[in-house]
Parts: sequence; C-alpha cells; structure tokens
Amino acid sequence: MSQETKYTEDNIRSLDWKEHIRMRPGMYIGKLGDGSSPDDGIYILIKEVLDNSIDEFVMNAGKTIEISVKETSVTIRDYGRGIPLGKVVDVVSKMNTGGKYDSKAFKKSVGLNGVGTKAVNALSSYFKVQSVRDNKTTFAEFERGNLTNSPEIEDSSLRKGTKVTFSPDPEIFLKYKFRSEYIVKMIKNYVYLNIGLTIIYNGEKYFSENGLKDLLEENIANESKLFPIIHLMDEDIEVALTYSKAQYSEEYHSFVNGQHTTQGGTHQNAFREAIVKTVRDYFGKNYDASDVRKSIVSAISIKVMEPVFESQTKTKLGSTEMGGGLPTVRTFISDFLKTRLDNFLHRNPDVAEKIQKKILQAEKERKELSGIRKLARDRAKKASLHNKKLRDCRVHLGDMKKDNRLDTTLFITEGDSASGSITKSRNVNTQAVFSLKGKPLNSYGLSKKIVYENEEFNLLQSALNIEDGIENLRYNNIVIATDADVDGMHIRLLLITFFLQFFPELIKEGHLYILETPLFRVRDKKQTFYCYSEQERKDAIKSLRGKPEITRFKGLGEISPNEFVHFIGKDIRLDPVMLDKEMSIEEMLAFYMGKNTPDRQKFIIENLKVELDLAEELE
Repeated sequence: MSQETKYTEDNIRSLDWKEHIRMRPGMYIGKLGDGSSPDDGIYILIKEVLDNSIDEFVMNAGKTIEISVKETSVTIRDYGRGIPLGKVVDVVSKMNTGGKYDSKAFKKSVGLNGVGTKAVNALSSYFKVQSVRDNKTTFAEFERGNLTNSPEIEDSSLRKGTKVTFSPDPEIFLKYKFRSEYIVKMIKNYVYLNIGLTIIYNGEKYFSENGLKDLLEENIANESKLFPIIHLMDEDIEVALTYSKAQYSEEYHSFVNGQHTTQGGTHQNAFREAIVKTVRDYFGKNYDASDVRKSIVSAISIKVMEPVFESQTKTKLGSTEMGGGLPTVRTFISDFLKTRLDNFLHRNPDVAEKIQKKILQAEKERKELSGIRKLARDRAKKASLHNKKLRDCRVHLGDMKKDNRLDTTLFITEGDSASGSITKSRNVNTQAVFSLKGKPLNSYGLSKKIVYENEEFNLLQSALNIEDGIENLRYNNIVIATDADVDGMHIRLLLITFFLQFFPELIKEGHLYILETPLFRVRDKKQTFYCYSEQERKDAIKSLRGKPEITRFKGLGEISPNEFVHFIGKDIRLDPVMLDKEMSIEEMLAFYMGKNTPDRQKFIIENLKVELDLAEELE
C-alpha cells in the first residue's frame, strides 16, 4: 500500500500576478517558440504593447507609432494621451487594473481585460514604461515583473504619449530571434486596418490609403486576379474580395477591432455564408456553396463592442453579438453584403459575369472530381487503418485535450531510417510523422485531380485535413524533414511545389517549415557539440582541448534517436518557408519546377555549396 499524500493548508498556495504568468505563460501568450513561427510568444509580446498604442489611434489620439527592434530589445513609442501619471506602475503590474474596463474611453478596443502589458512585464528580463502628458513625465522600470525604479513625476518638454521598452526573458524564451518578416506583416495588417495611421519600424515608414484593398493587393498578383478588388466599407465593417485565376482554395483574412483572427470565428463563418447567399440571390440560382467560394481571396474587418475571444491571444472570435444596439454578428454581416455587394454586382455586370463563369467552371470540375474524391477518401480511411505512413500524436488520437493545437507538428520525411529516428525521438503528445515513399510527384502545372489520384498526395492531404481548406488544419506546424544533400533539396522543392500549387494559404499563413538538423557532431570524452554550420564547427573545435572526434551527418537516418531528441525538442531549429513578395506564385513555380532544368540545378547546388564543400574537406 503506497503511503497517502498529506493534503493540508500548507498545500494551498496563492501566486502573485507575476509568478502565475511566469509559471503558466501559455495561458497569456500561447506557445513560447524561438521566433521561427509568426505565432511565437515574442511576437505576441510586441502585439500586446502595440495594441495599446493602436487603441490610442482609434480614440483619435496619436497618428504615429514608432517601433525599434534591435537584437533582443524592443521599443514602442506612441503619441497618444499617455497613461495617467499616477497609475503608470499599476497598469503594468496590477491585475484587473486598466483603462479598458471603461467602455466610454475604449469603445471598441482590441484588448479588454488589461492583462497584455502585465504579461509582457512579467515575461521580460527588463521592462520600462514611460508616460508623458500635461507637460509632465514619469517612468517605471522592472526586472521579471519586480519593480526596480519608480522616480517622482517631473516636468517635461517631450511630446505626450507612452513609451515601452522590453527584452523577452531568455529564461522563458530560449535561444530566440526576432524575424523582421513577421514583424513587418503584423505592422502592415495594423496600417491596413487603420487608414491614417503611420507606423515607423526601424526607420521604415508604413501606412495605407486603401485599407483592406491594399492588403489584398499585397497578397495576390495582378495577373492572378479575376477582376479588380471589390472594396466595400461602412462604419463598423470593411470588406475586400476578388477571385484568383490560379488558386484552388478559399483564402480569408479576418479581423476584429484591429486584431488578426488567424483562426477565424463567428464573423468569418458569417462572412462565408453571406457571400454565398448574396451571390445565389443575385443570380437566382442555388449554386453549391463550395463552387461559389472556390478560389475566393478576401478580407473582412468588423468592430464589436467588448468582443469575446476564445483565448488571451485573441486568434478566434467567439462573440455572436455586435453590441451597441446592433443586430447579431451574423445578421449584421449578412445585411451589409446583401445590400452593398448586391448593388455592386448590379452596377458592374461584367464582374458578375466573370463570377458566374468561375462558379460554373468550379461546378464542372467538382462533378468531374466527385467520383475520384469519394474513392480517394475511402482509400485514405483504409490506408490510415492499415499502413504506417502516418504516426499520429495523442492530441489527435483522443488521448489529450485539443487545446494544444498551437504546438501540434507534423514531420514529413522520406525513407524508413529517417522516419524511424524521428518517430522514436518525437514528443508523442504533439508531434506526428508522415513518411514518404521515395520522391513525390512534380505537381507543377497539374490539376487538382492529381491530388486524389496520387496516393502520397491524397494521404498527405487527408492527414492534414485540408481538402476543404485550412480552417480545420490538424497540425499548426508542417515540417519538411529531409537530408541535407541534393536529393533532400529536390524533395523539399517537390513538396513546396505541391503546397504552392494547391494549398498556398498554408505558406501564406506561416505553417510550413524546413527542419534544420546539424551537419556535424564535434566531441571529446567530456563534451559534445552539434554544429549547424562551418563556423559552429570551428568554434566547437576551439572550445575543446585535445584532438576532437568529428562526425559529419550525411543523412537523418545516421542520427540516432537518442541524439535526434535534441533536434526536435525544445531546441528545435525551424526555417520558415516564406513567399517572395517580388514574385507571384505562378512565377515561383515556373522558375523552380518549370522547364528550366539548368536554372533549378544551379539553385540547388548553390544552396548546398557550403555543405558539399565541407563534405569534400572532411573526406
């Protein structure tokens, strides 16, 4: 009989605000990460501070925000009203304290519960907030949430506003690095949603004259648009939409009170329904909803009184009410499109005709594919029962709650030895493995039919649950794990081609990565270093005494499971796959996978040059 554990008053403990945040950071900022993903915690910290400055702009206080990011330090300065000087310490260190509770001051605010800056403070090794108003100023400095300096209020000639400087705590965020691309995307979304706002980031100015229309212009090439972007606005709603000539899937960018709701929510669902209803009513035809929405590229932004989000990171709207005497979210959006989009189509019959032709083409393709899709789905179900291509994680096997979605990862690898090493090393709770059989098909220029006819693509699509779009994507992170050689690079390109061709939104939304694995192991009897570059190899050799043992990993299968656990655990290195803004998807596909074999070979060799040179040097 095991000894009974005592449970007394001594076991009951109350954490203060900063202890709770530091102990459970995921409750406040989602996953931690190292900066390789756009939803990693270090970007949520920036967003939480920036949201307060945006709210000042929304309240007509301050039209410019300055952001500086240098190495590990972030500074955000707005020219709003400034925090009331007597409350500077309280608003960043006392829970349930803030101006957002007063709906008169912040009617349609991004943040409502006053937690954001407290989380940033608690999770920063250094945090400073300064306020200037009424020709006076004061500031407060903290270390990991502990107040270290709070001088008296003094006179000031500085412009009014608030300035926050912080450094994410390396004890919480291990080996992190800010990626400018993600910060710029966040900034662009803010200016698209706030016409008249200027954000200066590291000296570069960002602003928008046309709101969501500019957002879509940024995301779809001119030659891909079926017709010029439809742009509709009213006091609490803005919509932009067009159709893509080349894209198969639906694409939505949705926002609430300036917050990018990457997981959608009630407003995005209502938007999708309203588009279908308006189009059906206009043509007087009961078109299939999937045919109406196929290839749509769109954006919607609404403003809601005291919105309810499904998490602190505010990525999915749960509110069903608009507030302020307005109808429900669903009715509000439906009525708006029913009037404004219908009027647009009547005034622009040429656009209406193009939409109808697109719908009829989608209908034809759907009917042609219907038989194949049913056979493919049945085949995928049987395959998932009998083969080992997918080794799923417990989140999806029903053994864990699905609130771990942000941490779920699917590794796509090739070969039994590589997939075996990852399978034995992975975190079975959140990491799954999909094993390819040889090189996948080059899907460039092929129709969606090939996705269902090709077993590899069909099973991969089924594993990701993306047949009808990425809204129900089963894994937040899709990681291509191939050898660091010419064949491995070619497999990467073939997989990226597949996603670009049929599911580009996976890349646009930052879900696709390349796994970085070490090229070398350098060790002696006491220490072992895993090196990802020639410089790291040289540094490791210098740090060891005597002659070290140097091993070059030629393939993933050569790395033992005991070692692999280091490379896909907390120290995982991921290289995000990002779209080149200077090239359209069609241009990228043509360059990398079209009939330009010499160019592609040159690209592969140049990208592997360092690794190949090192291999020759060691051999």
